[in-house]
Amino acid sequence: MTIEDVKNILEAEVLTGGERMDEPVDTACGSDLMSDVLAFVKDKTVLITGLINPHVVRTSEMLDITCIVFSRGKLPSQEILEEADESGITVMATKMTTYTACGELYLHGLPGTKKRAAEGA
Repeated sequence: MTIEDVKNILEAEVLTGGERMDEPVDTACGSDLMSDVLAFVKDKTVLITGLINPHVVRTSEMLDITCIVFSRGKLPSQEILEEADESGITVMATKMTTYTACGELYLHGLPGTKKRAAEGA
């Protein structure tokens, strides 16, 4: 699956990183707790969250997350968008809830991470 596929499935608006729409994604994670993201996420992941905070981008950068999707119609600040763009992270927004967005991606074949990142795949 690509970021473009995620955009279409989630009926999302691209906020930054539109030039990276053909990048692949391997898994998805839905969380507002960045500690859980740190524990479970691997690279080439789509992060779906309702947390509008610069820590989301910093956490995503540390883990090589490909794309952040802000759920529930939330829109990040310009500062967050600029930080994400500088880090090479595509940012989108969807009106779907986090739960629904994760479910839609799963139904379309994108799995979640099953094991803690420290345990391997």
